Amino acid sequence: MSDAMTPKISRRELLGRSYLGLGGLAFLNLLAAEQGRAAVSDNPLEVRPQQIPAKAKSCIFLFMEGGVSQMDTFEYKPALEKYAGQQMPAAENTVGEIATFSAAPNRVIPSLWGFRQYGESGRWISGLLPNLAQHVDDLAFIHGIKVDNNNHGPAVYHTLTGNQLPGSASIGAWMTYGLGSENQDLPGYIVLGDHRGATIGGANVWGAGYLPAAYQGTLFRSGDTPIVDLRRRTEVSEGQQREELEALRWLNRRHVEQRSDTGELEARIASYELAFRMQAKAPELVDLGAESEATRKLYGLDDPLTEPFGRQCLLARRMVERGVRFVKVLHGAGGDRWDDHGNIEGRLPKHCGEVDKPVAGLLADLKARGLLDETLVVWASEMGRTPFDNNLVTPTPGRDHNQYGLVVWMAGGDVKAGASFGQTDEFSVRAAGDEIPLRDVHATILRLMGLDQDRLTYLHEGRYKRLTDIGGRIINEVLA
Repeated sequence: MSDAMTPKISRRELLGRSYLGLGGLAFLNLLAAEQGRAAVSDNPLEVRPQQIPAKAKSCIFLFMEGGVSQMDTFEYKPALEKYAGQQMPAAENTVGEIATFSAAPNRVIPSLWGFRQYGESGRWISGLLPNLAQHVDDLAFIHGIKVDNNNHGPAVYHTLTGNQLPGSASIGAWMTYGLGSENQDLPGYIVLGDHRGATIGGANVWGAGYLPAAYQGTLFRSGDTPIVDLRRRTEVSEGQQREELEALRWLNRRHVEQRSDTGELEARIASYELAFRMQAKAPELVDLGAESEATRKLYGLDDPLTEPFGRQCLLARRMVERGVRFVKVLHGAGGDRWDDHGNIEGRLPKHCGEVDKPVAGLLADLKARGLLDETLVVWASEMGRTPFDNNLVTPTPGRDHNQYGLVVWMAGGDVKAGASFGQTDEFSVRAAGDEIPLRDVHATILRLMGLDQDRLTYLHEGRYKRLTDIGGRIINEVLA
């Protein structure tokens, strides 16, 4: 080889001098991928194909805030009767409050309402839920789920966003980010709040977090005016309002073109357009006058106890019927949360009475209309309860928080009807076998909606975020 053809530097020197350039190429590739995703459409809620074939097109997420007592609703535990009033043995394989409270002086509190077996599955259901019990063969249960915190606020965040700290994207935001919405005249993600007050965590539990703001939930209030200023001013015609919006859109677009990091402003522009279209569609949506008397009774609208939540459940059906992607239905607020530290004998029947008939009506109505196969229904709370009370003198005992005892059930779509996964110990404190982390439930919900937890990501602060964070196991045992 001639001197002219001899390399002037070694391979090691070449790599040493060019590593910064190679890193830059990799970074540009990441940017291009992210910009390509954003550039697919100007409409953030445009329908996108499922990543995995799945039957469900919409999701109704029923959230019971406060911590539903699993051993008084879905878990029959004869040991509670055997040890009634006695000290419970210290809970094994637990840490924090549960370990401390179970080792401290306590008394076991038996369930007061009795259990019966229902359906071909022979599932035990409490006497507090006689209407829901008629649908057990359509449900799949997951028992012994662990959340990462034993306090309400962080546990609510964890259940609804996958992270116990505020600022992460909620489940509904992830779904609309991944799938868009089939109805462009209504929000893709709607929240039906409890008429008695706000949820713990407020708007953060239905927020978009680090996702673009267009994917956050829209809160519908109870009553005939779910959104303030929904109806157009009487003195302004539709044409005049359209001209106002066009002028505002032009100004906002000019502002966007001159700046970067304009996600919130672009979401605001889209929300103005959506609000304009909603003025024609939303009033009809929330008007239940066209529903038959039989349907209204099915949801319990003829009973003051069940009417508020029955209305929420009926609205949820009407929303998914019209192509809304995700509907979050909240129950429990203020002093009426499922947080029964005392007087569980008086409080729990009221909670269950408010939701039993409406939820059963929702399942029956979806099934009768052929919508259950394409609607995933999820029941959840932020935690379970303890089988004991540490207050040994109160005549009206209750149950404390239990981050190890959450029960979730699902129905519809590709859910395996009548299935069950997981089992708690004889006192319903924690999983009797392997622990079930909440991220496994989230991964399963995404899978049932046709979304792959590993592909449903968003680049934020140099890291690809996802609902399940480090990843969850899909619980195939509850999939058909």
